[in-house]
Amino acid sequence: PSFGFLFDIDGVLVRGKTPIPAAKTAFQKLVNSQGQFLVPVVFVTNAGNCLRQKKADQLSHLLGVPVSQDQVMMSHSPLRMFKRYHEKCVLVSGQGPLLDIAQDLGFCQPITIETLREKHPLLDAVDHDRRPSVLVTVVLFGEPVRWETNLQLIIDVLLTSGYPGNPYHHENYPHIPVLACNMDLMWVAEAQSPRFGHGTFMVCLENIYKKITGKDLKYEALMGKPSQVTYQYAEHLIRAQAAQRQWHKPIQTLYAVGGSAALSRDEDTDNSWENELACAAAARCRSVLVCTGVYNPHSEVPLDPRDSIAQTVFHGHRDFRFDPGLVEPDHIVPDVNAAVDLVFQLENFAP
Repeated sequence: PSFGFLFDIDGVLVRGKTPIPAAKTAFQKLVNSQGQFLVPVVFVTNAGNCLRQKKADQLSHLLGVPVSQDQVMMSHSPLRMFKRYHEKCVLVSGQGPLLDIAQDLGFCQPITIETLREKHPLLDAVDHDRRPSVLVTVVLFGEPVRWETNLQLIIDVLLTSGYPGNPYHHENYPHIPVLACNMDLMWVAEAQSPRFGHGTFMVCLENIYKKITGKDLKYEALMGKPSQVTYQYAEHLIRAQAAQRQWHKPIQTLYAVGGSAALSRDEDTDNSWENELACAAAARCRSVLVCTGVYNPHSEVPLDPRDSIAQTVFHGHRDFRFDPGLVEPDHIVPDVNAAVDLVFQLENFAP
């Protein structure tokens, strides 16, 4: 095959924990009788609350085909490339087994919000024996459970340059580095309308920081769809699969099913990760949006991109420039099974 699939999960393959009926049918077309994939497939999710292996096991069960962890890309997966932070003491925010996730990504000294709270029940730094190491980086894996606690303590860390027991010093700007995964404003579960995502938590954090300091919260890196680092890392995984199967034909086209094919990039963020990846080899990336998730085919696209922030169609992150390509799909289909059929037709691929 000269193409590969990048499958979104929520709203494309599942809604919450309920599989979308078309998903099993679609994946029977993508594997042979031995359960081997006929084309390179990567599952690209903005979820960040578990290890890749757990998500692979969930997908294997839901889809009825064997999925390996090397086919799964969580929103935090590109953090493996940010090696210069791996030896530093970092504060991690989100849900799930955060320490396991952070250590699996390469971080040697992660501290959770819960640990920070226990060591500073009143944010009292008098007892130096209970004081954690100075925090030098904040990593936002995903939305936490207790937003007020996380917002308070992350602000404390940012405004004290990593010493949350100390008084605020507004002159400490720019603040210590912040790495954020998953900018989704909303996501689809079993409920009839979308639910708040990590992007909503980030909006709160950004606005609280600006309200207090008068300055913008700055991110060292943003990852998760539709960021550039996410799609380049996904292509890296696609190429690795093709090489493992000894498919020598170059991968020319990537089909993003359920997600945007456009790459959003904030020019101010750190792009040192590019040295970790080979240059992008695919000639094109096409979006195939399905109508089983958040996507609304009846939304209007603003005629003038400069007006986009005032219009509800653009739910992207503050630091991503509006690009009509983000909301204009190459193809629209009813569900993931129709998406697989369409791609096979476009590629003249006969399994």
